[in-house]
Amino acid sequence: MTVRVVVGAQFGDEAKGKIADFLAASARYVVRSAGGPNTGHTVVLPEGPVVLHQLACGVLRHGVTGISGPGMVIQPFKFEEELNGLRERGLLRGEVLISDRAHVLLRLHELEDIWEDELRGRHRPEASLGTTKSGIGPAYADRAGRFGLRVGELSRPAVLRERLELLYATKGHLAGVPPIEELAGQLTEVGARLAPMVRTTEPLLWDVIARGENVLLEGAQSALLDVDFGTYPYVTSSHPTSAGALVGSGIPPTALDEVVGVAKAYCTRVGAGPFPTEDSGERGEYLRRVGGERGATTGRPRRCGWLDLVLLRYVARLNGLTSLAITKVDVLGGIGDVPVCTAYRMPDGTVVRDGPPTSADELASAEPVYDERPGWPEFHARRTERVRREGAAALPGELRRFLEFIEDETGVPVEYVGYGAHRDETVWLGPRTARRRPSALPAWSG
Repeated sequence: MTVRVVVGAQFGDEAKGKIADFLAASARYVVRSAGGPNTGHTVVLPEGPVVLHQLACGVLRHGVTGISGPGMVIQPFKFEEELNGLRERGLLRGEVLISDRAHVLLRLHELEDIWEDELRGRHRPEASLGTTKSGIGPAYADRAGRFGLRVGELSRPAVLRERLELLYATKGHLAGVPPIEELAGQLTEVGARLAPMVRTTEPLLWDVIARGENVLLEGAQSALLDVDFGTYPYVTSSHPTSAGALVGSGIPPTALDEVVGVAKAYCTRVGAGPFPTEDSGERGEYLRRVGGERGATTGRPRRCGWLDLVLLRYVARLNGLTSLAITKVDVLGGIGDVPVCTAYRMPDGTVVRDGPPTSADELASAEPVYDERPGWPEFHARRTERVRREGAAALPGELRRFLEFIEDETGVPVEYVGYGAHRDETVWLGPRTARRRPSALPAWSG
């Protein structure tokens, strides 16, 4: 039995969906533990690409149950659209369950999200966070403030009406709010349609673990966007860390076996916030073009730059990473030497290797210190097919040494490599990394 967590180890968009789908092949249950319709996990199947927003990737595999967990904020109408879209394409292969403890994201929250970001922009233009305007922050705020409505309450008309009346009392500053009777009726109808999938999921998972079946926790967004440990205030409103995944699924810490951190061989970020290794020149544009770096949810172009080992070391300790998955190595194939940030030089002249500044402003002022690593050959069709056929042994030697450098710098073994967009273009490095795995992470020097 294995309980794994997949965690984003950068600023998001690291191909977590691809790695989670790869690992879901050996899982019985996959739990999406946080977030809502603001994120998109892309899985490229033989039938074409699929972008999952509120469904766990397990629903794409026969014999696997995908759970939208208690830590999520679910927009029920968009959830239903996503579900029906998979059905129409014949791609809904697993079972779907929704935690009755997950909170409901409403049109009220979307309107409030827009209002809040406009308020920030009027106060100070650079204070705009660049959110997806999906209502995530306001929904989590109402959950924490105990104004929230939970999925299990959609089938209880009296409770639904009471919770809506309380919510409406707090939203008088918003324009365009739908009449409460209209929204209550719509929620009752969608709640009835979703009801067969709604369950109290944490006892189910406890029983599954006790029976020795594999469980995968699929995080949304990434550790550097955690509301406490990310680049605040340029963060999400939940905890996309390994600890957050446990809370967002109801699984106890003692059950956890592995934490897989996912990072690109370079780095990207969507929206505002500090990004020390951002490359605004031609090479950054090359990464954007060749890597197809546009948001799966918004279509916005991603900011592109280079692998940042200062932040990756921090994420490794914060999440207790037991292994790394390095993705999109094909994008860097053939570009020559690859810059990797190994330290920061701060304005006062100090050099930082481990403990990144807590303040977003201070992090933005950090000057990256680069180590130029030897590049590897292009991943042309013949090479890709050879890796698909022969596995890790067919990876270029220069790439293998690049991965070993990451292992040496972080103390975490690289166990998986993504070398293309398709489902089958991920390779497990096998016993080689198991032998390299340290008994403990190196001493922290921050």
